[in-house]
Amino acid sequence: MRTIETVTLEDARRVIAAGEQEAANQGQPMNIAVVDAGGVLVAHIRQDGAWIGSVDVAINKAYSARAFDVATAGLGENAQPGGQFFGIQDSNHGRVMIFAGGEPLMSGDTVVGAVGVSGGTGEQDQAVASAAAAAL
Repeated sequence: MRTIETVTLEDARRVIAAGEQEAANQGQPMNIAVVDAGGVLVAHIRQDGAWIGSVDVAINKAYSARAFDVATAGLGENAQPGGQFFGIQDSNHGRVMIFAGGEPLMSGDTVVGAVGVSGGTGEQDQAVASAAAAAL
Protein backbone atom coordinates (compact mmCIF):
# COMPACT_ATOMS: atom_id res chain seq x y z
CA MET A 1 0.00 0.00 0.00
CA ARG A 2 1.21 3.51 -0.69
CA THR A 3 0.24 6.94 0.56
CA ILE A 4 -0.92 9.50 -1.99
CA GLU A 5 -0.48 13.21 -1.43
CA THR A 6 -3.57 15.25 -2.37
CA VAL A 7 -5.06 18.70 -1.95
CA THR A 8 -7.24 19.38 1.07
CA LEU A 9 -10.33 21.54 1.30
CA GLU A 10 -8.16 24.21 2.91
CA ASP A 11 -5.77 24.04 -0.06
CA ALA A 12 -8.70 24.27 -2.48
CA ARG A 13 -10.06 27.33 -0.72
CA ARG A 14 -6.65 29.05 -0.94
CA VAL A 15 -6.34 28.19 -4.65
CA ILE A 16 -9.86 29.43 -5.37
CA ALA A 17 -9.32 32.66 -3.40
CA ALA A 18 -6.24 33.47 -5.49
CA GLY A 19 -8.22 32.75 -8.65
CA GLU A 20 -11.07 34.94 -7.48
CA GLN A 21 -8.65 37.80 -6.88
CA GLU A 22 -7.19 37.53 -10.39
CA ALA A 23 -10.68 37.33 -11.91
CA ALA A 24 -11.66 40.46 -9.97
CA ASN A 25 -8.50 42.21 -11.22
CA GLN A 26 -9.60 41.37 -14.77
CA GLY A 27 -13.19 42.39 -14.13
CA GLN A 28 -14.35 39.03 -15.50
CA PRO A 29 -16.52 36.73 -13.36
CA MET A 30 -15.35 33.13 -13.46
CA ASN A 31 -16.13 29.59 -12.42
CA ILE A 32 -13.18 28.08 -10.55
CA ALA A 33 -12.96 24.39 -9.64
CA VAL A 34 -10.39 22.31 -7.77
CA VAL A 35 -10.08 18.53 -7.97
CA ASP A 36 -7.98 16.24 -5.80
CA ALA A 37 -5.29 13.74 -6.84
CA GLY A 38 -8.03 11.32 -7.92
CA GLY A 39 -9.70 13.92 -10.15
CA VAL A 40 -12.68 14.25 -7.79
CA LEU A 41 -14.17 17.70 -7.17
CA VAL A 42 -13.09 19.24 -3.86
CA ALA A 43 -14.54 22.74 -4.31
CA HIS A 44 -16.11 24.99 -6.92
CA ILE A 45 -17.30 28.59 -6.98
CA ARG A 46 -19.28 30.53 -9.53
CA GLN A 47 -18.70 34.22 -9.10
CA ASP A 48 -21.71 36.48 -9.42
CA GLY A 49 -22.42 36.97 -13.11
CA ALA A 50 -20.29 34.05 -14.33
CA TRP A 51 -21.84 31.94 -17.06
CA ILE A 52 -23.89 28.96 -15.90
CA GLY A 53 -22.63 27.01 -18.91
CA SER A 54 -19.08 27.37 -17.62
CA VAL A 55 -19.71 25.44 -14.41
CA ASP A 56 -19.16 22.05 -16.05
CA VAL A 57 -16.40 23.43 -18.26
CA ALA A 58 -14.37 24.60 -15.24
CA ILE A 59 -14.86 21.30 -13.43
CA ASN A 60 -13.94 19.34 -16.54
CA LYS A 61 -10.86 21.48 -17.19
CA ALA A 62 -9.66 20.62 -13.68
CA TYR A 63 -10.45 16.94 -14.28
CA SER A 64 -8.59 17.00 -17.62
CA ALA A 65 -5.51 18.68 -16.15
CA ARG A 66 -5.37 15.97 -13.46
CA ALA A 67 -6.30 13.06 -15.69
CA PHE A 68 -3.36 13.77 -17.98
CA ASP A 69 -1.14 15.78 -15.58
CA VAL A 70 -0.75 18.57 -18.10
CA ALA A 71 -2.14 22.05 -18.65
CA THR A 72 -5.24 21.88 -20.83
CA ALA A 73 -3.77 24.48 -23.21
CA GLY A 74 -0.88 22.11 -23.91
CA LEU A 75 -3.23 19.18 -24.27
CA GLY A 76 -5.17 21.20 -26.83
CA GLU A 77 -2.05 21.91 -28.86
CA ASN A 78 -1.48 18.16 -29.21
CA ALA A 79 -5.16 17.43 -29.92
CA GLN A 80 -5.22 19.23 -33.27
CA PRO A 81 -5.53 17.25 -36.53
CA GLY A 82 -2.30 15.36 -37.04
CA GLY A 83 -1.35 15.74 -33.36
CA GLN A 84 -0.54 12.80 -31.14
CA PHE A 85 -3.72 13.31 -29.09
CA PHE A 86 -6.12 14.13 -31.94
CA GLY A 87 -9.65 13.20 -30.82
CA ILE A 88 -8.80 12.95 -27.11
CA GLN A 89 -11.64 15.34 -26.28
CA ASP A 90 -14.06 12.53 -27.15
CA SER A 91 -12.59 10.24 -24.49
CA ASN A 92 -13.64 9.96 -20.86
CA HIS A 93 -17.32 10.41 -21.77
CA GLY A 94 -16.58 13.80 -23.32
CA ARG A 95 -15.12 15.27 -20.13
CA VAL A 96 -11.74 16.14 -21.63
CA MET A 97 -11.32 19.86 -22.25
CA ILE A 98 -8.66 20.90 -24.76
CA PHE A 99 -8.49 24.65 -24.30
CA ALA A 100 -6.76 26.97 -21.84
CA GLY A 101 -7.73 27.24 -18.20
CA GLY A 102 -6.79 23.92 -16.58
CA GLU A 103 -3.58 23.55 -14.56
CA PRO A 104 -2.18 20.68 -12.48
CA LEU A 105 -1.54 21.54 -8.84
CA MET A 106 1.95 20.57 -7.79
CA SER A 107 3.64 19.76 -4.51
CA GLY A 108 7.26 19.64 -5.55
CA ASP A 109 7.32 17.18 -8.46
CA THR A 110 4.05 15.50 -7.46
CA VAL A 111 0.65 16.31 -8.96
CA VAL A 112 -1.75 16.61 -6.02
CA GLY A 113 -4.82 17.90 -7.86
CA ALA A 114 -5.76 20.47 -10.47
CA VAL A 115 -7.61 23.73 -10.97
CA GLY A 116 -9.97 24.56 -13.81
CA VAL A 117 -11.26 28.00 -14.75
CA SER A 118 -13.93 29.04 -17.23
CA GLY A 119 -15.85 32.21 -17.95
CA GLY A 120 -13.67 34.48 -20.05
CA THR A 121 -11.42 34.29 -23.07
CA GLY A 122 -8.81 31.57 -23.17
CA GLU A 123 -6.19 34.08 -22.12
CA GLN A 124 -8.30 35.25 -19.18
CA ASP A 125 -9.09 31.69 -18.08
CA GLN A 126 -5.39 30.79 -18.26
CA ALA A 127 -4.30 33.85 -16.29
CA VAL A 128 -6.77 33.02 -13.51
CA ALA A 129 -5.78 29.34 -13.52
CA SER A 130 -2.08 30.24 -13.33
CA ALA A 131 -2.65 32.65 -10.43
CA ALA A 132 -4.78 30.07 -8.65
CA ALA A 133 -2.24 27.27 -9.11
CA ALA A 134 0.57 29.49 -7.84
CA ALA A 135 -1.29 29.87 -4.52
CA LEU A 136 -0.81 26.23 -3.61
